[in-house]
Amino acid sequence: MTGHGGTSLDWYGCATFRLRTGGGRSADPLTIFLDAYIDRAAGAAGPGLRADDIDRADWILIGHSHFDHLYGAERIAANTGATIIGSYETVRVMEAAGVDVDQMICVAGGETIELGEGVRVKVYPSLHSCVWSHAEMGQPDQECLGDLGVTWHQRQHRLEQLAGYLNTELAPEAVDHLRASNQGDRGDGGALVYVIETPDGTLFYQDTSGHWTGIIDELPNIDVAILAAAGRGNIDGEPIQGSLAQFVAGQAELLQPSKVILGHHDNWLPGFSVDTDVAPIEAELRHRLPDVELLALGYVDGTAVL
Repeated sequence: MTGHGGTSLDWYGCATFRLRTGGGRSADPLTIFLDAYIDRAAGAAGPGLRADDIDRADWILIGHSHFDHLYGAERIAANTGATIIGSYETVRVMEAAGVDVDQMICVAGGETIELGEGVRVKVYPSLHSCVWSHAEMGQPDQECLGDLGVTWHQRQHRLEQLAGYLNTELAPEAVDHLRASNQGDRGDGGALVYVIETPDGTLFYQDTSGHWTGIIDELPNIDVAILAAAGRGNIDGEPIQGSLAQFVAGQAELLQPSKVILGHHDNWLPGFSVDTDVAPIEAELRHRLPDVELLALGYVDGTAVL
């Protein structure tokens, strides 16, 4: 566990992390959840825990409103008193799930929020991965071309087809989990990224593979970048013409961190997600940023990152 003068991360699978930094309430570490999706379908990869098991959190930062990022935040907030920070859609879904609006902060990008103990977070608008462009996720060295200029209506049609695939092709336990975790979101709600400034250094957190180049290229002094390694990258509103490995390394090249941590790369929903081979990402990172350190986190292992 992190004490004074240190920052650690626990990975809960998918894109959910627990950040502990500095001294929070009663001189204990400030505890910040990055996303809140901990529950899993039977047999899926994960930490073997549920959101109900979390008994301490000060803040919950939600990258976007899909179930595999938001589901569970309502229980963590109820059990711990943590404040949820997220998009207006995230707040709408959480209010419907029983979270008081006074326990939430709506953000859209451009906000700076003091979290306490010398820690603050800056919020920036971002983009979701091009989930409409595929059914099952592929490996990060798979090159994807085309799908440029696909209109909103066409994307919605493809998303409807994806929903049909998930409901008919996944194992029954996975479908049951999808139904249980369906909280009625109206899409991703506008993806966000967070820059968390601590006395030990600065972390960049993102839970899906997309970005506005002009935004992340201007972010200063990122020490640790937590990057999503799943799906087809979205660059300025269009799908990457290349591989996920190229997207992740290209994003790291813009951010220039000293350390990179991957998220969303385990097989959290078999039949849709995959157990990602991170070797192609590591090779592309080494090629573009030979001095960057790729940290491999296990589930809930308290890795010191700063």
